[in-house]
Amino acid sequence: MSTTTTTEPAISRTYPSLRAAWIPLAALCLAFFVEMVDNTLLSIALPTIGRDLGSGTTALQWVTGAYSLTFGGLLLTAGSMADRFGRRRVLLIGLAAFGLLSLCVIGVESAGQLIALRAGLGIAAAAMAPITNSLVFRLFDDQALRMRAMTLMIVVGMSGFVLGPLLGGTALAHVSWQWLLLVNAPIAVIAAVGVRLGVAADRPEDLTKDRLDLPGAALSVLTIGLACYALTSGVEHGWLSAATIGSVLGALAAGLAFVWHEHRSKAPMLDLKIFSGGTVRGAAIAQIGTSIAMAGVMFGLILHFQYAYGWSPVRAGLANLPIIVTMIFATPLSEWLAKRFGHRVACLVGAACLAGALAGLAWGVEHGYAAIAVCMVVMTIGLRTVMTICAIALVEAMPENRTSIGTALNDTAQEVGTSIGTAVVGTMIAALVTTQLPAGVWSSDLVQSFFHGERITYAVLAVIVGLIAAGGAVTLTDSHSVEEHA
Repeated sequence: MSTTTTTEPAISRTYPSLRAAWIPLAALCLAFFVEMVDNTLLSIALPTIGRDLGSGTTALQWVTGAYSLTFGGLLLTAGSMADRFGRRRVLLIGLAAFGLLSLCVIGVESAGQLIALRAGLGIAAAAMAPITNSLVFRLFDDQALRMRAMTLMIVVGMSGFVLGPLLGGTALAHVSWQWLLLVNAPIAVIAAVGVRLGVAADRPEDLTKDRLDLPGAALSVLTIGLACYALTSGVEHGWLSAATIGSVLGALAAGLAFVWHEHRSKAPMLDLKIFSGGTVRGAAIAQIGTSIAMAGVMFGLILHFQYAYGWSPVRAGLANLPIIVTMIFATPLSEWLAKRFGHRVACLVGAACLAGALAGLAWGVEHGYAAIAVCMVVMTIGLRTVMTICAIALVEAMPENRTSIGTALNDTAQEVGTSIGTAVVGTMIAALVTTQLPAGVWSSDLVQSFFHGERITYAVLAVIVGLIAAGGAVTLTDSHSVEEHA
């Protein structure tokens, strides 16, 4: 990689240190943070949104799920667009769209409008996520600096995901929930300015001329969307209703069509041959399991703290501190497990922590916050271990010229898991407790009914997540690496 660009000579293509690259690095971290925090920022406001817009649990499920659905379904397509039209250009377009769409929340008057807006934000965020990571590697020639920068990006992104409820809860104490989206606009502007000033434009020789696989993107979104809708339709219309059965059959048909199309396409969105390697396949599967656990628990506990306990949004946000603190301080433990026992064993330990924590929550929801907090710590240790090691293992197993696809695949697997986890918890609570969340203080009977629904939900999640995460972990190698390779 050269040190100058012919298109914009004023911008250095590489930097000698993280400090020298502080403007573009801060901008990329800010872009990554805002797209990740937006995943969970509204979760703390779901009860407030439900009351203001008259929404039930299934509608609230789609307020969070719509973002993850479009975000996850379009990640690979966005990566393909960036490789063709320019990574910096696509990122700047994504930031502009993200900021402008966030302003549209002012006109939202119904749950349907908010769901549509969230879907649009997911599309814009998909143009940002894989590109922010790939552009980090462009900033540095030195491999050690690339690794340090990527570690910083991962910490910032994961912090954004888990800090969303805390930041949202604090804001709700002073402003309306609409401000949780409006604040995205100035943040997007700041990030765009930093990227424009500090990141060089793509050179034509660095871009590909492969055509975009738009049919593959459409089929992937259709598959996930119909599958998630089938869960909510089962509660609203009955499990044997035409709508539910049609959704299930539609999801299966779209999934088969996606596989058929990707096999035949000369430029597939996702080259299915990469799954012939057990490590790539297993790492992606395990990542789905971790995201099911994280999304399911965060969605469920937000309802638990604010409705069953009657806590304020701020207090409910602070209740997530065990996740935030453990996410930061569990890194040495996950690295030690990988170095000492290798990827496979370390991920199996992490999977056991996930399943054990979910099983503990099935018991702990009726035994106070202390029991829940302990389960949150154990779950986060499992999350940090499996997420980190699988991301490293997946990229490590990819060919040298396909590592960006590996990053996009890792992100996609996590977003698919987020959609599934939110759908499962929202649907089961609706089926076992109520489809309409009552305003005000809950009766003791309703609280007990909610606890009963949570016990069953978390027990089911323990089995699902344990099988998925462990099933993916067993295919990993005994590699002891704890660094991602570009």
